[in-house]
Amino acid sequence: MNSNSKKYIFAVLLLANLLAEAQVVHSHSACDEDSISPMKEAILSEVTVTGLTGTQRMKDSPIAFSVITPKKLHQSFGTNIVDAIAVQPGLSQISTGVGISKPVIRGLGYNRVVVVEQGIRQEGQQWGDEHGLEVNSEDVHSVEILKGPASLMYGSDAIAGVMILHPEPILDDKTIQTRVGSSYQTNNGLYDIHLGTSGHVNDFVWNLLTTHKAAHCYKNARDGYIPGTWFKEHSVQGLLGVKQHWGHSWLRYSNVHFQPGIAEGEREGNENEGWGDLVWEEDNSTKSYSSQLPFQRVKHIKIVSDNAFYIGEGTLKAVVGYQQNYRREFEDSFDKAELAMRLHTVNYDLRYQLPLANEWSLATGVNGMWQKNVNQGEETLIPDYQLFDFGYFLTANKQIGNLRLSGGARIDNRHLETHELQEDGEVRFSPLKKNFVGATGSLGAVYHVNDNMNLRLNTARGFRAPTVSELSSNGVHEGSIQYELGNNELKAEFSTQIDMGMDYTTHYISLNAALYSNWINNYIFLGRLPYETGGYRTYQYRQGDARLMGGELSLDVHPVNPLHIENSFSYVRGIQLHQTEAERNLPMMPAPRWTLNLHYDFPDFAHGHCHRSYVSLGMDYNLRQNNYYGVDDTETATSAYALFNISAGMDLHLWGHDCIELTLCCQNLFDKVYQPHLSRLKYADGPGIAAMGRNICFKINIPIDVHL
Repeated sequence: MNSNSKKYIFAVLLLANLLAEAQVVHSHSACDEDSISPMKEAILSEVTVTGLTGTQRMKDSPIAFSVITPKKLHQSFGTNIVDAIAVQPGLSQISTGVGISKPVIRGLGYNRVVVVEQGIRQEGQQWGDEHGLEVNSEDVHSVEILKGPASLMYGSDAIAGVMILHPEPILDDKTIQTRVGSSYQTNNGLYDIHLGTSGHVNDFVWNLLTTHKAAHCYKNARDGYIPGTWFKEHSVQGLLGVKQHWGHSWLRYSNVHFQPGIAEGEREGNENEGWGDLVWEEDNSTKSYSSQLPFQRVKHIKIVSDNAFYIGEGTLKAVVGYQQNYRREFEDSFDKAELAMRLHTVNYDLRYQLPLANEWSLATGVNGMWQKNVNQGEETLIPDYQLFDFGYFLTANKQIGNLRLSGGARIDNRHLETHELQEDGEVRFSPLKKNFVGATGSLGAVYHVNDNMNLRLNTARGFRAPTVSELSSNGVHEGSIQYELGNNELKAEFSTQIDMGMDYTTHYISLNAALYSNWINNYIFLGRLPYETGGYRTYQYRQGDARLMGGELSLDVHPVNPLHIENSFSYVRGIQLHQTEAERNLPMMPAPRWTLNLHYDFPDFAHGHCHRSYVSLGMDYNLRQNNYYGVDDTETATSAYALFNISAGMDLHLWGHDCIELTLCCQNLFDKVYQPHLSRLKYADGPGIAAMGRNICFKINIPIDVHL
């Protein structure tokens, strides 16, 4: 550990000690057992949003889903929110090093997954390979993952599912909370510092959070330190509003500034005799937190007006948001961006939920977005464009004895218009006008066999309009190191998915199982052309029919109350229909995965000062992926590998009330050299770049509550 790391840890511990002493003056604690128990695991009984009928209890939802509770989220470690939760069954990530991750649900990612944050869908050029989600992970309180077509509530692009990031909840009345925390990771020197304050006094509510995060290049046992894998992030979130008997009106604001390096994979240096590959020479730049060429600079601003009104027995929700994503790429100069795109998006969502007589409930509404993209750099990959979405939906559910039925229908219209661009007297982008209409629906049932078992069946139809990049791209996609051409003849994708599931819960065992089959008409993918453009391999978007089949299994056995033996298994097989054997496999399909976690909760000790202490030993085993898209060496097989992790944590209670939350973890315990199948760095120059090696993580969080 270098001297800077030691100084950082010492400073954090000193700050924690000073803040802990300062808490003596307060009368209650956020970690007091009585104050947290009413909310503890509350998300397990209520699903805030579903892909069918809005708010409903988790056990009554026929769709497949995963929920990451605040407790689980607090005990996880990752360099971003997707990395922290990607171990969930059915969820994977397309990664570029450790700073950039994109969610994949049941084998489908990019614009086939909708991410909801601050109450609206995140829009930030998510069709691109080389960037992730512009969200602050410290502001994420819990996560829901809806698996399967969720177009009914979210419109186009939710053909794979939805990942909902719930922010910190509003505090109880007459409560003010200040929280400060930090984390540190040894492999890439990642440090994170966050400071926030929130409150609820009478009818007035507020929340303010600022976070700074930075990391130098990461390393592994084969490649050493890898240039271009550093990143920085600074973000500010805020909420201001009122909460009264008639409902609430909140104004949310977020500003995320993300600056990742670009790992190009070119190697110079000495030969590593153990591997026979060229590696990078270690120098001061690989351990520096300073910006180094090439890199990206992304600014994402979001303003959301979130309102709810109680009208009779129902609730009217009105959400309007504006977000701006400004993405720039710097290759040769720190001052001049070669690629610059500014994306403006206005989201709107108006819905009314009403419980009716005879165990009926109804939800109806309209939602969509307006979008405009402007190129401001010398290089262009997609044209300037404008887009408008409109969708109307109607959903209902009915309780009939032990059977609960849910379903609904939706109609969507997306209008897209691109603008002409000429370069050197030649047309680079031709103008284009497209109109896509999609009718979708869903019908499902949950049968409560008894207090321990539920059976689920759901069928859903999804819709996705082609993106601008798929229709009109014309240029070098630096993130993929290839020349990409759009196809203006593409049609909208439509999917039909059937889900079957069951859950069984007793005092000693919890079992969840799901099987699904998903047929996608007009599936869009990249195919290689038999020539190069400017020295780059050239690809053009095509489409055909596809089928994905798979399932998830989760088993939690707790023979004694403090011990949990948690298992999960995920599998998906994606194929193109009506294709030759060589082209049969869909690209970017995650490998089968088995996770095992042994978790033990200790009773309170040290005279009651140590609460909620635990130790956990985990294994993440990824099987060999032989079903890859091998045309023109687009993909290669990926060997099986197993990763082991160990973690521990506790809450320190001081003076009877106050607490400091401590968590310690070692990831990749045995320093395994491996390449995930969905890692984009797997296909960097030469042998590719392996993932992060052994990493020791430390996290401290200090909440300070004042009850008036």
